[in-house]
Amino acid sequence: SYFLMELTIDAIYNEQGETSHYVGVFSDITRRKQQEEELRKLTNNDLLTGLPNRSSLQVTLSNLVKKDVHHTLMVLDLDNFKRINDSLGHQIGDDLLIGVAERIKLAIPKHASLYRLGGDEFALLVDQHPDIGSCAAIATQVINEQALLRKADIAMYHAKSGGGNRYQFYSESLNQNALRQLEIESLIREALKDDLFEVYYQPKIDVKKDRLNGMEALVRLNHPKLGLIGPNEFIPLAEENGLIVEIGDVVLRKACFAAQKWLELGLFSGRVAVNLSSRQFALPDLQQRIESILRLTKLPAKHLELEITEGTVIKDPEQAIKVMQQLAKMDKTFVDDIDKSDRDLKMVDSIITIAHNMGLTVVGEGVEQTAQLNILKALNCEEIQGYIYSKPIREADFELMLTADKVKFEALNSTLMKK
Repeated sequence: SYFLMELTIDAIYNEQGETSHYVGVFSDITRRKQQEEELRKLTNNDLLTGLPNRSSLQVTLSNLVKKDVHHTLMVLDLDNFKRINDSLGHQIGDDLLIGVAERIKLAIPKHASLYRLGGDEFALLVDQHPDIGSCAAIATQVINEQALLRKADIAMYHAKSGGGNRYQFYSESLNQNALRQLEIESLIREALKDDLFEVYYQPKIDVKKDRLNGMEALVRLNHPKLGLIGPNEFIPLAEENGLIVEIGDVVLRKACFAAQKWLELGLFSGRVAVNLSSRQFALPDLQQRIESILRLTKLPAKHLELEITEGTVIKDPEQAIKVMQQLAKMDKTFVDDIDKSDRDLKMVDSIITIAHNMGLTVVGEGVEQTAQLNILKALNCEEIQGYIYSKPIREADFELMLTADKVKFEALNSTLMKK
């Protein structure tokens, strides 16, 4: 190691005016020089990538003009960089810029210098009297270098998402899928910001009374330009990146507000069922979030039902029991073939029996055929949900359904009372 010293020498004179001694004073100026160097870097270098910045390029170009030296200047920026920043956040955008700077430096020859002008804009200064052909070759090399690594990254991502311990060849379909995911993520963030998520409701029917007994809240993304986007498009991605937590809060809040309104209007007295994702279920403050929304909407807790998937229960059964005090959900996959498969029929029969032994009520979901409905009735399944009664519909349409159901039920009661 070494350090920098500043030496000051002063002459000492005697009474005759002759030099008798010299005094040397040493000062350690390492820190001062470091500060000067840091200041110079701050002035001339980009803090994020470490590359020379715009002002450094201007000084270099000014000197080249004075010397009348021939150079070629190329300016490049990144496609869709704003979409990356908007959808994944500025930290990811910064990481991308750092990676791009490193890749370009590896792709360019020694007689070329790279600068960051700002944002996603870079400049490449090529010297040694370059001709058009060599400059085009350098530009092509930079583009190909980024394209190759981008394709490798896409293939790696898909290999990981497939469970790992595998390899994946790049194909254009993978690229299209990656771009679509990026587009959907951007749409999700836009929908959260602009309140574009809507809650649709699918009725749950009391089998014995043949009356609407509750409903399940289901989220939809209604974009002003792209129209209605189904949950299959955005829910898996939202689960993966964590945005499902914000979406879940929106759905829970809107569903509780709607249920409270219908309670006050006397249109129903059952429960609204809201799905909880595994991400939401893992939140340490889940209970406080739910309680806060119930206080905000003034909905009594007994009118809210929380649904979780079987996978979430398996991950942490004790936590599931704590949060979901009363939940009995029969998956649509069991119901689909109960009128065709003896095995499925026996499984549904067993599920209903176990639930009844535990004092729980059972909802048969995804009921589409009359044969399925008749079997579930025979097995004493309390509630039915599915297209045989209604598909999920918008809040206003569901309110009309509730109103019609109330009128029908009151008319039936009136008839029975007269008999």
